[in-house]
Amino acid sequence: MGEFGMSQPVRRTEDPRFLTGRGQYVDDIKLDGTLLGFVLRSPHAHAAIKGINVSAARAAPGVHLVLTGADYEAAGLGAMPYMDPPTVDWDPDCIFKPAQLALAADAVRYVGDGVAFVVADSLDAAREAADLIDMDYEPLPAVVGTATAAGADATVWPERADNIAFTHHAGDKTATDAAFAAADHVVTQKLTINRVAANSMEPRGILASYDADADFNTIYLSAQSAFGMRRVLAAAIFGEDVEKYRVITNDVGGAFGMKNSFYPEYVLAVWASKQLGRPVKWVEDRGEAILTDHHGRDNVTEASLALDKDGKFLGLRVDTTANLGAYLSMLAAGPPTIHLGGLAGVYTTPAADVNITGVFTHTCPTAAYRGAGRPEVSFVIETTVDAAARELGIDPVELRRRNMVPADAIPYQTPLYFNYDSGRFEETFLMAVEAADVDGFAARKQESEAAGKLRGLGISYTIERAAPAGFEFNEMKFDADGKLTIYAGTTNHGQGHHTLYAQIACEYLGLTPDDIHVIEGDTGEVQNGFGTGGSRVSALGGSAAYQAAGLIIDKAKTLASHILEAAEADLEFADGRFTISGTDRSVGLKELAAVAYDPAQCPPGFEPGLAAATEYKAEVANYPNGSHIAEIEIDPETGKIDVVKYTVVDDVGVVINPLLLDGQIQGGVAQGLGQILFEDVAYDPANGQMQSGSFMDYAMPRGDDLPMVHVEANSVPTETNPLGVKGAGEAGTIGAMPCLMNAAMNALAPLGVTHLDMPLTPNKVWTALQR
Repeated sequence: MGEFGMSQPVRRTEDPRFLTGRGQYVDDIKLDGTLLGFVLRSPHAHAAIKGINVSAARAAPGVHLVLTGADYEAAGLGAMPYMDPPTVDWDPDCIFKPAQLALAADAVRYVGDGVAFVVADSLDAAREAADLIDMDYEPLPAVVGTATAAGADATVWPERADNIAFTHHAGDKTATDAAFAAADHVVTQKLTINRVAANSMEPRGILASYDADADFNTIYLSAQSAFGMRRVLAAAIFGEDVEKYRVITNDVGGAFGMKNSFYPEYVLAVWASKQLGRPVKWVEDRGEAILTDHHGRDNVTEASLALDKDGKFLGLRVDTTANLGAYLSMLAAGPPTIHLGGLAGVYTTPAADVNITGVFTHTCPTAAYRGAGRPEVSFVIETTVDAAARELGIDPVELRRRNMVPADAIPYQTPLYFNYDSGRFEETFLMAVEAADVDGFAARKQESEAAGKLRGLGISYTIERAAPAGFEFNEMKFDADGKLTIYAGTTNHGQGHHTLYAQIACEYLGLTPDDIHVIEGDTGEVQNGFGTGGSRVSALGGSAAYQAAGLIIDKAKTLASHILEAAEADLEFADGRFTISGTDRSVGLKELAAVAYDPAQCPPGFEPGLAAATEYKAEVANYPNGSHIAEIEIDPETGKIDVVKYTVVDDVGVVINPLLLDGQIQGGVAQGLGQILFEDVAYDPANGQMQSGSFMDYAMPRGDDLPMVHVEANSVPTETNPLGVKGAGEAGTIGAMPCLMNAAMNALAPLGVTHLDMPLTPNKVWTALQR
């Protein structure tokens, strides 16, 4: 409705609270009698625990509790959870599932593996006591490299001497072999997609408070799913009813998929609070974060594309090894397998054959990180398309156009599961080409060369599966003053959910943002929910809000009919008012909310109050898609890359809020740029020690590393949900990674450099140019 409704550039309603310092994160929560926890961590990548003596630590001043792996085993608590991915054709028996306890008992398997948990009056006291713990380690050989893990001499788990956790196949090998046999050209690339860390602004943290009299746990947690974390803690770890647990996420200072994982420290804080009957808080420091927050990516891939003499794609082969780390994170097998359909891209390639091998290494576990497999597969197909364009001498714009799925072929079934329900790929692509002024690139390249710089043009067109089949919950409830509270089952960690839900309510109920309050991430306030991840909130959470608004209108119409003494069929609802058709007699929704609490004014059988709760269930996913085009300059004397121009045209269906969309795309581009140019989690291959354990060694992009990102939308609504929206939260990262790598190779290829692995640090680029 009006300036606050759907598709309007409404500024975020939650921002004033954050800008004035009123955000409330885990470490801001103060409970009387709170104790502080500290985890003693292994300095070895791989070692047997021969002994542990905690007597001195337990006797230290201010110490209330010291827990070890032996204590955990004796308590009989559950292992860290693992969930099989909803991957098509996934065999649950294909993967080895070792049990990870909250504290290592017999051996440590990566630097940072927890061995003891100390709870004391202060963090300093806990740290000092941890220094008194006598650990007897027997160091053992370690393996950290993704490409070398399978069959290495060092073994992570004795039950898997080859370090292979699983193998998974997708596609049609016979048809792909035939396509390659008939091909005029085969282009092959070997690609390394390196390991990265999320580095959220708010580090992981938990505050657990157990009430022994009520036998009830209240938990403040920085996570992406209050309901999911409650379910795991109650059922999987402690074997108790979920009704004994309340999980509150409050504000979450960034997550990016990393906080959808479940971590040992969550168990330790809750367990300690149960034993002590006092609140226990654990908040990691930056050193712990980069060491133990589950990492992202870390794949090694060989990809081959078969083409005919005219450049038509005939078949695709992909063989990927994915590094899972030392243990299986809760979502370990998801990123390497769940989005394999993205390898098909927006192209008419008729056949594909894909093999994925997951391997264990003596490194921190890997899990979902913004895109969770989608940036990886998009990087593979889009850089391979560019490599083919170079080898065949075809313009990369033209090569993509020759192979794009035409609009009149949609719905389109790809050879890798995905079925595209909507989209106008070529139209979106040409919009990007025009917006980026690709025709003027040659002139800009000459200007750069005159200034002693190399200039490159990079293109990508990516498609992803977003908002997979599932559910989300929403409840709307008016009070007697006409104010609306929205209870959403999602969790906000920076995306602007409160603004999104308010806009939907304004659109369909005729309200203003001042009328609306949104509550998320609290299992004590919200009846149900799934959480946030997979670019699902706008489609699933938004659709649940739309349904709840519809139920509110239906109930209010009954009351309006009674108040106006008119048949429901004669009532029209618009701009927040019910009006008798053909008359000026009307009543507002906010007025009805007040009446709804007075039984004397309600019709017989009318349930007092004006509220509605609903679960929206999605049967299929949607497919956001779009083109990124970037221009970079390289200083050949230093190897430094500057991104000087960046354009995005995305199809995310109906846009609920253009400002929120721009923010999501721009933030995603920043993370994709960071991985291509700067970021790298590095381990010493000889001993597994982390070499990038602080921001002195792990480089993230700064503001001056980013150009203005020009974003346009070509909205093609989807019919997979009632709002017609497609996910947008991860699109920026997905398109940016191949786009920027293609730009670099475009600049370097004339000098004979046609392949470099990310990150493209100045030293790496300079060295390649010298060679």
